[in-house]
Formats: sequence, structure tokens, C-alpha cells
Amino acid sequence: MASKEKCSFYQLHQEEMKRLVYLIITLSAVQSWAQRSTTISSADQPNILFILADDFGWKDAGFNGSQFFETPNLDRLASEGMFFTNAYANAPNCAPSRAAILSGQYAPRTGVYTVGDSERGELEWRAVIPTPNQHRLDPEKITMAEALKLAGYTTGFVGKYHLGNSKDKNGPLEQGYDVNIAGCYNGKPKSYFSPYEHEILEDGPEGEYLTDRLTDEAIRFIDDKRQRPFFLTMAYHSPHTPIQGKLEKMWKYIPKPTSNGQFDPIYAAMIESLDQNIGRLLERLETLGVAENTVVVFFSDNGGLHAVTSMKPLKGFKGMLYEGGVRVPMIVRWPGKVSAGSICNEPVIGTDLYPTFLELAGAKPPKKYPLDGESIVPLMTQQGKLSREAIFWHYPVYLQAGYGLNQMWRTTPVGVVRMGDYKLMEFFEDGHLELYNLRKDIGETTNLASIEPEKAIEMLQVMSEWRKDIGAPFPLAKNPHYDPNSLKLYKKPNRNRERIYYYR
Repeated sequence: MASKEKCSFYQLHQEEMKRLVYLIITLSAVQSWAQRSTTISSADQPNILFILADDFGWKDAGFNGSQFFETPNLDRLASEGMFFTNAYANAPNCAPSRAAILSGQYAPRTGVYTVGDSERGELEWRAVIPTPNQHRLDPEKITMAEALKLAGYTTGFVGKYHLGNSKDKNGPLEQGYDVNIAGCYNGKPKSYFSPYEHEILEDGPEGEYLTDRLTDEAIRFIDDKRQRPFFLTMAYHSPHTPIQGKLEKMWKYIPKPTSNGQFDPIYAAMIESLDQNIGRLLERLETLGVAENTVVVFFSDNGGLHAVTSMKPLKGFKGMLYEGGVRVPMIVRWPGKVSAGSICNEPVIGTDLYPTFLELAGAKPPKKYPLDGESIVPLMTQQGKLSREAIFWHYPVYLQAGYGLNQMWRTTPVGVVRMGDYKLMEFFEDGHLELYNLRKDIGETTNLASIEPEKAIEMLQVMSEWRKDIGAPFPLAKNPHYDPNSLKLYKKPNRNRERIYYYR
């Protein structure tokens, strides 16, 4: 008996020793990797400040031609870095665009296609059955924050997250961020003035402006974490609805003449406050002496809202896959590496940010985790070009008009591909195609599908192959409840009933 017990104990001891040895080897490897990473960090890794505005239109800044809005700090940032004229969001609205940026993957891989329900509008209005929407970014996704954290970065998130459900009070914390301020499932603030009634952000003094407050929080993060490389996602809510600006900023815009469809003084006040706060961030980097070692990226999650701004000469606005809904302003400043005042006309897209940030950090992509973008560092440094053939959008959902727009839909289910100067749109309800040469026709005024059918067929084939490769849900089933006669009953909304802004 004693012999058996001794033998059993011995076997157990051997198994435990194996586990212990394995653990020691594993920890040693991790420690060795961490030491190498730390060495890279101290010598070469730049800080990364990623500023993401919400619904900031392509023409909402002075550096891109606005004569109405005043954005001196963004204009300065553009003069000190590179402006990307053909930068795109991965979707025409908030959540799917943010999911693509954070995950580095196109929507068919994440299942996040839109905000809220994919079945917008009345049942009998929809000719096809839209793809169900995933509200939450799967925690199993390896986000850019997780990848940068492994590369030695301290990671912080401030502002709008908009991925998850009501149970996800601190979504960024489960996706690789060390610090989260205000990031939760909600897509817009109840008020830009305190008391905010925010789910996780404490109220400030009465009347405190949210954009100011979030900048205060971001500056505090930079102050605390600047001793080692940091990655900060500064995700402003502004200028998303509700349109609320400071009264003292609004007055000067009232007498200004309307310029190219831009006219709203309260929205202009929001833009000015956003710009001033971006200036505060840039000033803080300089004061702390870290500006020279910080890459600053400014980006918007989609096009501007039609009710308060205009993207002309682009066609469309937020919620559309025409250029006004997905083409966004983008600036990159990297002192000593990106030429001041440079311009890049190469098409880039939100999913490119993930591999770009990895290259900046000297980090390798996660194993067995597909990234759909391509690092744009060669474009930033003007030392190379991108290798891809095309960029894509897959939007198999409906978006109703809203905000007094006198039409039924902003978009019906559609797929889009851009190859070089050409852009092809395939509308899934009836299969009709629209082809545009964006270099010659930035406003998408002339459909070339019947004029250049060979080009349309070529691009359709490329998009079809991409959908197969990525597993995109297509084709969509016909809706048996669809009634084309019901479209005649559609009543145009009364714009005066939709209050989207006020000032304080």
C-alpha cells in the first residue's frame, strides 16, 4: 500500500514538475520578449495620439476648403503634416466604422454593419431581407490596443466607444485599453453640457462643456503616462448630435454668409470648440517636450450630417455610400518623418490604421488574425506605394432618411469597390450598377456603367471574388412581404418636428 502511494505521489510530483518547468520556460520567454520590447520602446517607439471626430464632414475644416467653419488648429496640423485627400471610413455611420478601425477588419468579419437594427423603415418597404447586425465587437477580436499593449505601449481611451450593449459599461477595458474614460455602449451624449447624465462619466460643474472635459481627461492621461510610449485614442463625440454649441462662439457665425451649403452657426460653434481642444492637446505635447516623438492622426468616423453641413462638391452625406458619406478628412503629423504640408492622393481606409500603428511601434501583426488593411507608412514617408488592388465596402442593411430628409432611404443594401480612379456600386435590391470616375467626376454625377461596361464588369468580378474570400453574406433573400405599392404611401417628414440642436 505504501509502495503504491509512494508511486502515485511520485507520478503526481513528476507531472507537477513538468508543469512548473513549462511555466518557467514560458515566463522566461515572455520576460525576454518584454525586455526586447522595452528596449525598442525607449529607443524608437513613438507615442501615438489618434484623434477620432464623430460625423466630421470632409469639407468641415479650413484646410480642405471650408470658408464658413473656423479650424486654425487643424489647419496648422495639416500644414505640419500630411493631408490625405482620398481617406475613407469603412462605413457611412458610427459603430461599424469604429469596429473596423479597432479590429482592423472589414464588416463581414466582425458582423458590425450598422448602428442599431439593420431592418430600418417599414417591413413592406424593404425589397430584400437585410443581414442581421452585431452590436458588440467580439471580445475575441485582437484589437489594435491589445496589439500595441503587447508591444510595450500604455493604452488609453477617452470619449465615444459605441460598441457593445447596455451591459458593456467599460467596453474599452476588455479590448486592450489600460485606461477608459467615458467609453461605453452609448452612441451620443444626452447633453454636451453638464450635468451630462452619462452612464460612466461623472458630471462636472454645471455648464461644463463635454468636449472640454474629455480633453482635460486626455491631457491627464498624457501627463501621467508620458514616461513610456503611449497610445491614446481621443474619440470625441463632437460634432455628432445633439447639435449644442457654446453661445459665445455661436454669435459670430450668424452674420457670416453661407458658403457652399455650410450655414449653421451652432454647428460651427461645435466645430470651433473641437478645434480649440485639439489645439490644447497639441500644445500639451509641446509643453511636455514629447511632440517630436508623437505621431498625431486626425480622422473622422464617417461623413457629415446633411441637416447641418455640406460635403459639396461630394455627393451625399452621413448614411450614404456615395463619397459624402464615407470620404473623410485625415491628417498625419510625424515630425522629421512626414514632410510638412505634404498631400497624399492615394485611397486609404480606416482598416489601414491598425497595421500602420503596428509598423510605427515596430510590432508584428498577431498570428492567425487577418488584417484587412495595409500599413500606410510608405505613403506617409513618401518612400513607397501600397500593393493592394482595391478597397471595399459591404453594407447589406437599410438606413432610413431621418432628420427631415425628403426621401425614404439614405441607403438600401449595397456593395462598393474602389479601384484606382474608379468606384463601382452594386445595389442589392435590383442589382443595378453605378460606375464613377472620381478623378474626373468627384461629385458622382455621371453613371458610366452603360458607357464603360467592360470596366463595370471587371470591377464587379473583383468585388464578387472579395465577397467570397471574406465570407460576406450575399446574395440577400427577397422579402416576401415587400409591397412596392406601399412606397406610394410614404409621407415626407416635417423637418420642423425634428429638433436636433440648441445652444447654451
